[in-house]
Formats: sequence, C-alpha cells, structure tokens
Amino acid sequence: MSKSMEKELESADIEAEYKLESPISSPEGEKALVRKLDKRILPLACLLYLFAYLDRSNLGNARLQGLPEDVLGGDPTGILFDWVNSAFFFSYILFQVPATITSKLFRPRFWMAGAAIGWGVSSTLMATGFNIGGLVTARVSLGIFEACFGPAIPLYFSFFYTKTEMGTRMAYWFGFAAVAGAFGGLIAFGIQHAHAAVSNWRLLFLVEGVPAVLLGLLTLFLLPDRPESTHFFNEKERQIALERMNRSSSGDTGAMVHKAHITAAFRDWRIYVAGIIYFGLNCALASISAFLPTIIQTFGNSPAASQLLTVPPYAVAAVVLVCFAVVSDKLQTRGTFMAIASSIAGIGYLLLLTVRSNQRVRYFASFCITSGTYSTIGIIIAWFAHNLGSETKKATGIPMFMAIGQCGSILGSHIFPKAEGPRYTKGFAISCALEFLAALCSIVLSISYRMENKARDRIHGKPAPGGGGVDTRELADKAPSFRYVP
Repeated sequence: MSKSMEKELESADIEAEYKLESPISSPEGEKALVRKLDKRILPLACLLYLFAYLDRSNLGNARLQGLPEDVLGGDPTGILFDWVNSAFFFSYILFQVPATITSKLFRPRFWMAGAAIGWGVSSTLMATGFNIGGLVTARVSLGIFEACFGPAIPLYFSFFYTKTEMGTRMAYWFGFAAVAGAFGGLIAFGIQHAHAAVSNWRLLFLVEGVPAVLLGLLTLFLLPDRPESTHFFNEKERQIALERMNRSSSGDTGAMVHKAHITAAFRDWRIYVAGIIYFGLNCALASISAFLPTIIQTFGNSPAASQLLTVPPYAVAAVVLVCFAVVSDKLQTRGTFMAIASSIAGIGYLLLLTVRSNQRVRYFASFCITSGTYSTIGIIIAWFAHNLGSETKKATGIPMFMAIGQCGSILGSHIFPKAEGPRYTKGFAISCALEFLAALCSIVLSISYRMENKARDRIHGKPAPGGGGVDTRELADKAPSFRYVP
C-alpha cells in the first residue's frame, strides 16, 4: 500500500473517531479549551496592553514631574506639550489599516512580539529627549509600533473566541487601559519621591519602557499562533478550536487577503458611523490620559496627591467596563449598553461644566467620565470583531473606524491648553457633546442591525441555532445566512 493511501486511511480513521467521540458535542470539552485559552492568551494580551497604554499615556504624569520646564522651555501656553502628545496619534492613525491587513500574512506571536519590543524601545528613548524634536520623534515611533498591536488584537481574539465570549474578553483586555491609568498614577507617585541621578520624568520613561521590551521577548515564546498552526493545541483541541472559529462564519482564513472584502469595508457606511462614535470617545480618552492629573490638580491638590488621586477613577472604570461587557455578552446586544455608558460620561462632563465649587462632585464626575468612556470603547471593539463577516473585512474595518476615531485623539490633545485652566470650559464642552453624539450613533447602529436581521429572516428564513457555519468567503457579512449582533 502506498504512503499516500495510508495517510488517507489514517485521516479517515481520525475523522471517524471525531464523529463517534467528538469533544465538540461536549460542553465540558469546549469549556476546558476556553479555560486553557484564557490562561495563556488573556494574561499575555492584557499585560501587553497594560504596558502599551502606560507607554502611551505616561506623558500626562511626566508633565507634572517637570518635563515642560526641562525640555520645552517652560511651555507657558501648553501648546508645545500638546503637539508632543498628539504626535503619537498621527503615525498611529496612518499605520493602523495597512499594519492590520499585513498582520494576516505573519505568525501572530512574531507580529505581536515585534510590536511590543518596538514600542518599548521607543518609550524608553523618550528619556533621552533633550528638545521637542527628540520627543516628537520618539512619540511618532511609538505610534507606529502600537498601530501594529492595538487593532490586530480584536482580529486575533476572533480566531479563538466566539461572539458570545468576545465582549467579556475584550473588556478584560481593554480594561487594562484603565488599570494602566491607575498603575501609572501609583508609579508616578512613587517616582515623584525618588531622589535619582536623573530627572523624575526621565526615570518614569525608563521604568515604564524597559518592561515592554522584556514582555515582547516573552511573547515570542508563549503566545499561541492561529488555531490551525499553533503547537499549543493537541489534535482534538485543534478540531474544537477550528469548529468554534467557523461557528458563525467561515471565510478567508490563514495567510491570505481577500481584496474584494477590503473594498467592501471601505464602502460599508456602518464602519464610518462607528468611526464617529470612536472619534468622540477617543477625544475624551486622549484628554483623560494626558490631562486627568492636571484636571484633578485644579481641585486644589498638590502634584503628588493629584497623581495618587487618579488611581480610584481608573480602578472603578475597569470594574464598570467588565460588568457592562459581561451583561452585553449574555444578552448579545452592544449598542444599548454603549449608549448608556457614553451617556454616563456625558453626564460627568456636564457636572464638570456646571458645578464650579463643590470639589467632591467634580471628583465624582471624574469617575463618570472614565467609567463611561472606557466601557463604551471596550464594547465597540468587541461589537465589530464579529459583525464584519470575514477576516479580511475585520482586518480592514476594525482599524478603519479606529483610525477615524484616533483623529479625535488629536483633537483631545489640544482642547485643554494650560492658558484655559482651571475651568477648561472648551475642553469639557467639546467632550460632553461628543459623548452624547456617540450615544446617539450607538442607538442608530443598533436599530440598523436589528432591522437588517429581521429583513434577512423574512426573506431567507431564520438561521439554525448556533449559526451553522455561515459561508462568508464571497459576501462577508452580506451573506444571506449571516446575522449581526445588535
């Protein structure tokens, strides 16, 4: 008997074994696989994002530790600091779409590890900046490498997690942005009292940049590749993982790019509406990251106390985000919870605008703006990770709306100039309006998805429970049997 015939018979025996003793039909087998994924993927992804966000947002802490006085000539108007802060977002916006599409052609662990090492080195080099040119160059480099990581993570998660699990996992992941805010405040508070041979703000960049490089090296060895190629699974686990991956849709998988789906993403109006939502959220997020210590200092606190008082709002935001995401996963609806969360943030900005003298109310408002903003962002990333149908459309559509949204980050970097403190009326008013606009757009998108699902049910009939593996190779999310999460 030839070797090829032996391999075919062996393959047939394996298939027969799976049909008779398929762990896919066993909820316990699937739960065991999810636990295994959570233990390996979530800790690494969350730690990577923790250090990514620390390196992105530590500029706000460095501002209170003397960076403008040392490097920016005092920067009395705050404009130079704003440009250093926003330089990150220009490169981050430009590289998101091409970087995420290109990531499909590489093994995930190499891609993620390279991105982490790159942004870790860039952040560390911020400590060597002696003029605005050096700081801006390091921030631009930081944006390039983080653009290779952030938008690629939702795509990566969709290889392993179903749409009923995605919201919670994305909440854990994005929740570490809030954890980074809290952790960054604690680190900054400790460094504020350090007596080192270098300036405190330079020490801050060193302490928060070097660990990202080390974590990138660890990622190279520990992060699983795609389900069909990773050595992390045994053969039975691989079959379960592949079935789960194709449960709601099956399309262009592996190291390939479907050009028609790239075009489809650019022609999908819902992605642009998501971009409007993300624009408003990121305007708030960028200003929170860069200016929350400064805002809290206007409540009458010292610089050191202001660093410490940023911790509770971020910690509460992480908890609220996870709670919203878990419930949205169980109910399989995203838009409603996004509208609620974004409205909470809008109310927080209203309080900052209207309550001038009660510092307790103003501090409570900081909890509202962090909790509402972080929760909405965490949910929208999960929303589009399973609403675009194919890997190529996800790889195009997710960074598309993120890139549009990051333009809001540039705006957020410039609406709190030092000259307008301590009231910052313009910054609070713009952020407030954009949060309520995001809530309105979330409702519009949710209604649109519900109407589309009902129309397809009426024309094509309701799909079988569980999705049945919709073929999205040609039409992506426009396939007649595909149903959106509203």
